[in-house]
Amino acid sequence: MQAMSRTAPRFAPADDGETPYERVNPGAVAPVLLVCDHASRMLPPAYGTLGLDAAELWRHIAWDIGAADVTRRLAVLLDAPAVLSRYSRLLVDCNRAESDPTLVCRISDGTVVPGNRDIDGTETARRIARYHAPYHEAVAREIERLAAADTRRPPALVDVHSFTPVMKGFARPWHVGVLWNRDPRLPRPLMAVLAEDPTIVVGDNEPYSGRGNVGYTTRRHAESAGLPHVLIEVRQDLIDTHHGAEAWAHRLAAALKRVLAERGPFRREDNAG
Repeated sequence: MQAMSRTAPRFAPADDGETPYERVNPGAVAPVLLVCDHASRMLPPAYGTLGLDAAELWRHIAWDIGAADVTRRLAVLLDAPAVLSRYSRLLVDCNRAESDPTLVCRISDGTVVPGNRDIDGTETARRIARYHAPYHEAVAREIERLAAADTRRPPALVDVHSFTPVMKGFARPWHVGVLWNRDPRLPRPLMAVLAEDPTIVVGDNEPYSGRGNVGYTTRRHAESAGLPHVLIEVRQDLIDTHHGAEAWAHRLAAALKRVLAERGPFRREDNAG
């Protein structure tokens, strides 16, 4: 991927008739914002299938299977707003920084993405401007709205993802992972509440680490502002049906409600953790 210069062309937001994000429960004022960076496997019409077989776009390489279903249900259960990406992570990954070399993947889990293979800086800039930037602007606006609605209770950011049961031959034992970096205010009590169920294996920064490059959205919108935040990963075979997504949404909602009630109201922290 070519580096973008300061003189890179400017592009308008997406012109395919749809905004590059979905809002759920707009106007809700619970002090929590739910986000789902990899909610969709869809692609804008102009990009076709990026040269992939349709079956590839149903795989985890294109989206976080079940995460959007859980997020929408959580929004209802928590009476909280949510912002979800509308297009596939293969177009542009909303949970990566603009400078990240994996922002647009040329290969994912062994699958070459033909439509990304020869991408240059101009096309990368176009995708950022039309799809990545508007998503993050929507997240920022929701945080500002919630903060203004109750200046005594800064909102918490909860980022919902999912992970594959098996990766590179390793059967992942965790049912849910809690990813975090420096701020323990939500992650630690959330892990403790979830672990009260002896049938659930909870991963602390597993199967990925919030100290790596997978927590861009939480770092950009919450950590930098001193807001409480957490990135939740649920194993995909547990939420790839509506029944599974419903069950896990209820489990997560109950845990989040308890943590927010017992530990909140939170405040902004200049150096959280």
